[in-house]
Amino acid sequence: MGLKISMWKLLLVILSLWFCFSTASVSYDHKAIVVNGTRRILISGSIHYPRSTPEMWPDLIAKAKAGGVDVIQTYVFWNGHEPEPDRYYFEGRYDLVKFIKIVQQAGLYVHLRIGPYACAEWNFGGFPVWLKFVPGISFRTDNGPFKDAMQKFTTKIVNMMKEEGLYETQGGPIIMSQIENEYGPMEYELGAPAVAYTNWTAQMAVGLDTGVPWVMCKQDDAPDPIINACNGFYCDYFSPNKEYKPKMWTENWTGWFTSFGGAVPYRPAEDLAFSVARFILKGGSFINYYMYHGGTNFGRTAGGLIATSYDYDAPLDEFGLLRQPKWGHLKHLHRAIKLCEPALVSEDPVRTPLGKYHEASVFNSTSGACAAFLANYDKNSFAKVAFNGMHYNLPPWSISILPDCKNVVFNTAMISAQSAQMKMTPVGRPLAWQSYNDEATSNEDNTFTAAGLLEQINITRDVSDYLWYMTDVRIDSDEGFLRGSDLPVLTVASAGHALHVFINDQLTGIVYGNMENPKINFSSGVILRPGVNKISLLSTVVGLPNIGPRFETRKAGILGPVTLYGLNEGIRDLTRQNWSYKVGLNGEALRLHSLGGSPTIAWAGGSLVAQDQPLMWYKTTFDAPDGDQPLALDMNTMGKGQIWINGRSIGRHWPANKASGTCGGCSYAGWYDEKKCLSNCGEASQKWYHVPRSWLKPTGNLLVVFEESGGIPFGIFLMKREIASVCADIDEGQPTLMNMQMQNSSKVNQLFKPKAHLMCAPGQKITSIKFASFGTPGGACGSFLKGSCHAQNSYDAFERNCIGKSACSVIVAPEVFGGDPCPNIEKKLSVEVICS
Repeated sequence: MGLKISMWKLLLVILSLWFCFSTASVSYDHKAIVVNGTRRILISGSIHYPRSTPEMWPDLIAKAKAGGVDVIQTYVFWNGHEPEPDRYYFEGRYDLVKFIKIVQQAGLYVHLRIGPYACAEWNFGGFPVWLKFVPGISFRTDNGPFKDAMQKFTTKIVNMMKEEGLYETQGGPIIMSQIENEYGPMEYELGAPAVAYTNWTAQMAVGLDTGVPWVMCKQDDAPDPIINACNGFYCDYFSPNKEYKPKMWTENWTGWFTSFGGAVPYRPAEDLAFSVARFILKGGSFINYYMYHGGTNFGRTAGGLIATSYDYDAPLDEFGLLRQPKWGHLKHLHRAIKLCEPALVSEDPVRTPLGKYHEASVFNSTSGACAAFLANYDKNSFAKVAFNGMHYNLPPWSISILPDCKNVVFNTAMISAQSAQMKMTPVGRPLAWQSYNDEATSNEDNTFTAAGLLEQINITRDVSDYLWYMTDVRIDSDEGFLRGSDLPVLTVASAGHALHVFINDQLTGIVYGNMENPKINFSSGVILRPGVNKISLLSTVVGLPNIGPRFETRKAGILGPVTLYGLNEGIRDLTRQNWSYKVGLNGEALRLHSLGGSPTIAWAGGSLVAQDQPLMWYKTTFDAPDGDQPLALDMNTMGKGQIWINGRSIGRHWPANKASGTCGGCSYAGWYDEKKCLSNCGEASQKWYHVPRSWLKPTGNLLVVFEESGGIPFGIFLMKREIASVCADIDEGQPTLMNMQMQNSSKVNQLFKPKAHLMCAPGQKITSIKFASFGTPGGACGSFLKGSCHAQNSYDAFERNCIGKSACSVIVAPEVFGGDPCPNIEKKLSVEVICS
């Protein structure tokens, strides 16, 4: 037995050496990804190219680099690139090659997640809808038609990257690719065919000979040489499936997506930093933030019931602005980690308990580099621990980083980065609207008739969110309800997501589904007249499903039963009678959202503009405002529908769907999940809708809104997003490392006293000091309060050093503020300055 164990260890060593020292310039061993012979601790950030505009890409990537990111990660979105079989599109927001070359020009690497299944809260998980209708197909399993289509598209992307010389082995930026996506849970449910599919997928990918490693996330049985990786809010527990593979985290969720009808999740910066530091101290070497910039689900790209905003509480907000303090806090974390890199990539850590909830993880290199991580896993109490002959104070749920095993340069719970209060300000003149009634319920052009109820996606092929179901109901003159009895009750069962019920062209009711229960049921008394009555049901989907086993088989639309209760005959089942169908709206067919539109349409203007009416089209024109601040539409007075600017779709709006959930205070300490920290409860899930400046002309921009349920268009305003104020909230003894740079030496630069750094947006200056207190202030940015201890000269240093400047810094020390206002008490500085 001993000989067998020794032989096995020798084999592991040989395999490890092979993976590390193969001829490829990108390889791996159990410690890290190896680029050109050097192990790297890599910080990655997800930026999805279709969720922003090409004009935004350079700035987003530059801000990611400034934040300490080494790698940009993105999915490849199949349905955007092949909207029809063999008809490819790689332009505009889908110019993948341009995006990767911009990353390369910035000096960053790329992790290309080809998939081609993305999930990503994207419509149909990134699959083109035509794929559903390939004969004999079954998605993501050992199915010939699916594997043929998947291999064809994957090969198309790989060959395109090779032709452009974009793999690292060709001198390009792509150092890794991903095949499939989070397939492990699917494999568990589908069994043997899924296992066969996993093995086929791995062999297919490796056979494409990219020269760089392939990754599978959430795939514990990823076949060699593919690296399996972790996704989640925490991945410190994760271990790769072979000892010679590195510990990789492909999705560290920076927040969570917003669904229509759901509250808006956010994740405290302290906990996000804690999760990264904990992963590193457990031997992790690759961390990707999902998302680093979330962006916008333009058009109809959002998955089922996902909001148009894909902000994700990312370090760069939906508009591309820095989210402070998250961006700055992570930047400081990354710089601290990089100082530790020589030790981190050399040896596995040695862990030493320092108490019940406390431990030290120490990394040493053969060259003498030493780095330590001191952790306090208690979520309630501070800890004072002894390490290396010194004592260290650790806040609850925090990790301190010591790049030289002596000096603390960063603590995950102590934020030195500035925070910011953002504001949305109206710009331009009030908008002058015109309206047009879609009148689709009385227009039967382009309809067809079939017996029974038909599934919606099979009919629309997802060319529109809308499908009309229309049928007639004959009522005899002797019906009892016509003589004063209770109204008959119409019931409609739908697979979701929204249903508008019209009786004789009059809106009778609207029902909506939600993320937890997308299926809906309508039940209401209806007014019917003797003779023939027309029942028109407008079924609306809000994106297609994007996740789960066999999601291509899920159904949408009105599947029944549809019944009338309360007639003389009792119950009349309408389900199987003849129904007429119409795909889409009249206005869609007339292309009212386009720049050309229909010249024959008579729009109502002035006092005749319809308000709070269903199925209304609205249009107006406006000039582009001055400046370069990001723009958005305030849609809070509208109900539900879609928005276009100059013929380009901003996305779906649904401010009438108010956010449910429990909002309130949220401590950074303790395990995080997507329901822990919520905002917007009782308000619109999404109020503001991003308008890319690059979509605007100097004058005469066309804005078109389709409103399903009813709204007040005169309440729509064009807004600019900018910084209102910036804050610093820093403890007197908080560790701060200035001029942290990686040079030929791994020595840590000189430690300085902490400073409050304040910086407005480009073009803004600090115009006033809203609050400043050195002592024991309380509250948070935007609502600071003086404590019982306050230095009377707290304002003076900021008045002197900051007014009229775009940025300033002030040392946090008693002498700066006129002396110690309360000796022997731990003090802090809280300051807020106004930017304009």
